[in-house]
Amino acid sequence: MSVERSQYVVIGAGPAGLQMAYHLKQAGRSCIVLEAGQQAGAFFLRHPRHRKLISSNKIHTGYADPEINLRWDWNSLLEEGDDRLLFSKFSQKYFPPADAMLDYLAAYARKHALPVRYDCQVRRIEREGEDYLLDTSQGPLACQVLIVAAGVQKDYLPPIDGIELAEHYVRASVAADDYRGQRVLVIGKGNSAFETADNLVETASMIHVASPNPLKMAWSTHYVGHLRAVNNNLLDTYQLKSQNAIIDATIESIRRVDGRLRATFRYAHAQDEVESIDYDRIIACTGFALDTRMFGASAMPRLCINDRFPEQTEAWESTNQRNMFFAGTLMQMRDFKKQMSGFIHGFRYNVRTLHRLLEERFHQVDYPSAPVKPGLDGVQQAILARINRTSALWQQPGFLCDVVLLKGGGASRAYVEELPFEVAAQRYQGASYLTVSLEFGATKYADPFAVSRVARDNHMEANRSNFLHPVVRHYEDGVLRSEHHVIEDLAAEWVEPEHTEPLRRYLEQVLAPRTEPSLVAA
Repeated sequence: MSVERSQYVVIGAGPAGLQMAYHLKQAGRSCIVLEAGQQAGAFFLRHPRHRKLISSNKIHTGYADPEINLRWDWNSLLEEGDDRLLFSKFSQKYFPPADAMLDYLAAYARKHALPVRYDCQVRRIEREGEDYLLDTSQGPLACQVLIVAAGVQKDYLPPIDGIELAEHYVRASVAADDYRGQRVLVIGKGNSAFETADNLVETASMIHVASPNPLKMAWSTHYVGHLRAVNNNLLDTYQLKSQNAIIDATIESIRRVDGRLRATFRYAHAQDEVESIDYDRIIACTGFALDTRMFGASAMPRLCINDRFPEQTEAWESTNQRNMFFAGTLMQMRDFKKQMSGFIHGFRYNVRTLHRLLEERFHQVDYPSAPVKPGLDGVQQAILARINRTSALWQQPGFLCDVVLLKGGGASRAYVEELPFEVAAQRYQGASYLTVSLEFGATKYADPFAVSRVARDNHMEANRSNFLHPVVRHYEDGVLRSEHHVIEDLAAEWVEPEHTEPLRRYLEQVLAPRTEPSLVAA
């Protein structure tokens, strides 16, 4: 049987696979997308179980600029041009139904005529020389570059003795009446755990939510994977003594005793006290992992984070399989539970950056950059224009940065957009350059709603700004020389003198003529 060849094969037609296919097609590259399901985004046929997305769909922003509006649109994929297909066409809800995502992804794939093969199971992947060979249900394929955008499809269960007695989130009933009068333990403290628990408040007799680590609220950590307000109703019932509880404890074992499930806890905040509690049902909301069954021994990627994710370089390439890259939620290995790479509104920018890196590596297309007017005015104008408009730096705070490359004598060379900090450090280690990013303050407050803000005219303490604000850093020969924080602004519009004048003074110092010329990256 002849083997079909394509330079790129993308596994998975979810949001990341479609986003990558869009960029590859726009660039005129040979690409095939393989999807095991019958439609794009088949993951959303099952998830979230209670059918409400918690990704913001804010339609009325007061801005006409589509780039700015992407700051509050967490669902749309990226496109060029004025006729963009936005998720808002499919739902007006702030927290939209999951079925709207299915409709949107199908429309996106149709609009761009993306080369997706549905009902195509990848049965085996092997490595032969520089090629990947794929045995699929629609025939064999070979490719030079493999992009895995299959998501996390396998249940992850923590190493608890007896965990097999628990039901996983994927298979537990979502009918609240099935739990009427029952005592229920939910393992995990993420959104799936609280989504599950909240559904049972009216019918279960008792609900405990347990894990070894304390609960983290997204409003405090700024990480949207931590508990969101839309799922936190159970907290009221706990604090107001309604038979429900949040438990910080290690679950040492689960046993079936007299028709019930007995969980033995070792408490984190009670001097290692051990207690056993009986439940009628135990539901494990403990996440997912990459399903590696399709990888043969020659193509198996190295895993990390409890073997849940493929280990990746700073450019999202497998650390042990050359030319195997990862897109979508798998990218979160690089910023696990810190930034937004696990979510559409974060990884859509990662995928665009990955594509630009692929174009550079395999097609000798320079990573995009724009000239900056010489001198101080040009640098400041370029920075202010970006920080007041960019959605990428807004959605990936502290992870993606822009780079302003500098020449000797203080003149600017080029403005480069949207690189991970670690990629920028590698690419420009011999250069003098600025990074531009948006970041939250480093200080964590017990009550994020009672934070002392820095006064507007106190630019000397702008580094204490707690909310999202611009940060400019100067690197030379791989060493951080200085940094400047632009004071936070309630409307996130950095256009007033208290923003622009301190930035100008900082740039004057950085760009001052030097006796020795700065090195410039090739």
